[in-house]
Amino acid sequence: METKETMMMNTFSEDKAEKEGDKVKEGEQFGEEEVETQQENGKLMLADGLAEKGPKSLTSNSGQQVSNGFTASTPPGTGDCPGGPTSGPVAGSGSPLPLGTFRTLVVQQTSLERPRETWSKKMDFLLSVIGYAVDLGNVWRFPYICYQNGGGAFLLPYLLMAVFGGVPLFYMELALGQFHRSGCISIWKYICPIFKGIGFAICIIALYIAFYYNTIMAWALYYLLSSFRSTLPWSTCTNKWNTANCNRYMSTDSNVTWSNSSTSPAEEFYIRQVLQVHLSPGLHQLGSVSWQLALCLLFIFTIVYFSIWKGVKMSGKVVWVTATFPYLVLFVLLIRGATLPGAWRGVVFYLKPDWEKLLSTTVWIDAAAQIFFSLGPGFGVLLAFASYNPFHNNCYKDALVTSSVNCLTSFLSGFVIFTVLGYMAEMRKQEVDTVAKDAGPSLLFIIYAEAIANMPAATFFSIIFFLMIIMLGLDSTFAGLEGVITAMLDEFPHLLAKRREWFVLGLVCVCYLGALSTLTYGGAFVVKLFEEYATGPAVITVVLLEVIAVSWFYGTNRFCNDIQLMLGFYPGGFWRVCWVAICPCFLLRLLKSITPEPSSENHRDFIITNAV
Repeated sequence: METKETMMMNTFSEDKAEKEGDKVKEGEQFGEEEVETQQENGKLMLADGLAEKGPKSLTSNSGQQVSNGFTASTPPGTGDCPGGPTSGPVAGSGSPLPLGTFRTLVVQQTSLERPRETWSKKMDFLLSVIGYAVDLGNVWRFPYICYQNGGGAFLLPYLLMAVFGGVPLFYMELALGQFHRSGCISIWKYICPIFKGIGFAICIIALYIAFYYNTIMAWALYYLLSSFRSTLPWSTCTNKWNTANCNRYMSTDSNVTWSNSSTSPAEEFYIRQVLQVHLSPGLHQLGSVSWQLALCLLFIFTIVYFSIWKGVKMSGKVVWVTATFPYLVLFVLLIRGATLPGAWRGVVFYLKPDWEKLLSTTVWIDAAAQIFFSLGPGFGVLLAFASYNPFHNNCYKDALVTSSVNCLTSFLSGFVIFTVLGYMAEMRKQEVDTVAKDAGPSLLFIIYAEAIANMPAATFFSIIFFLMIIMLGLDSTFAGLEGVITAMLDEFPHLLAKRREWFVLGLVCVCYLGALSTLTYGGAFVVKLFEEYATGPAVITVVLLEVIAVSWFYGTNRFCNDIQLMLGFYPGGFWRVCWVAICPCFLLRLLKSITPEPSSENHRDFIITNAV
């Protein structure tokens, strides 16, 4: 017989459930199953079990999916990490959840909160991740590092570093974001609140990367606009910015003599017309802002704003163009490059293995750095993108597919670059290694631009090439800023959730103003400073702390049980060993090697050359 207090409590619970508009239905599992409800901090708590063939999708009346999980025996607010809530089973359990185990799940959204946005299609998510991972570094950095570190032999350490370091970190971030459905700041209240500073650090890093990364796209846009003419301006020495030392490598004039002080028209166009770096002696005197580049960057940020202001449903449509067009151009350039005279010389130089170089520690470090920065963990992007997925989306498969596409794209880009370098070497009557001595932006804006200028249909190939460069950069910018936007909206929902458009506008304006220093005559020095001294060590440190927090504080077993709840299978021993031991060691060694030291070595990309 029910007591008076019990009847009153039941009546109160029923009234409250009706008031909130949330109803919980009873179902059967392995005979009988009770569904309990309670209201805590505006969150609807549901108790349910795992179906025989995997986790069962639970939704509230608002259609939001269940995301965060707790064991029935471990209430929220307890766990390994002091001072904060945890989710998942007890870390020390050491085994997967048995089928039919009851767990308490938290509905991420209720009638008190705005429903969380989701991707319109699965392909929107995949293309967004691929567009983020495949960036400018795949085109200019991988081919250079590959031939510099043993050619075809470099592929062995590259693949090993991907398998044991890059892909596990990539998978970890996708799983974390999808399970907790939160950005890089608020996610730590579910994992370990004392590490919340990692999220703010990620946002700061992403912000100042946007200051300089988009400047490279502004350079590419300047080249693109300069391409709409029959004779490309970097193909001749008769322009107002050219000097007396300007000579064409491929000139048919027998009176032209090449000397050590000679410079190509492509080099002078890049240094004296686009960058105008000869007007600045260095960081201590940057000079005025180039109004041409300022307008180019304004156009770039305008595209960025109208692509991301409405959320992932909007950006997910844009990437169907920006993420696929570069592949079309790469295949066109590959076919064109393969038909050029001397192309085979470049391919042989690119792939010829030098196995002795594998004995050098530098080769393995370069492989680790390339795969790490190519896949891009630690920028908050993977957490943000995955947080908009359905709860039971197979993020394991997504991690393998997207990381594989990224690696294959890097390999393909090597053929695109080196077929043209072989052609340049053939025309100049030089060795390929002499032609390929430049790395970084100059590989695209000087060497490749000069090769295009000497091809038939130069205008067409120049337009599609620099349009490809812009789109590769746009995808990464969309992703980087979306990581910051998601983090801020999740952390301050009552302040920003209904003002997303204005917040995005303010963020884009801040990025544009912050980028003005990179648009000065000495702006190339600022770009080099950010790229070499600010980004690498900071990102690696953040990811190192992240993997330690997840594996050692939150608990690998707990994290694996979360994955089992989402996907229906428990991660194997390989992944657990990688997260606990291999990835931290991988990142520690990389951090030690990547930390820059002061150097007097000249960087051709951003110095005043002898031609000035």
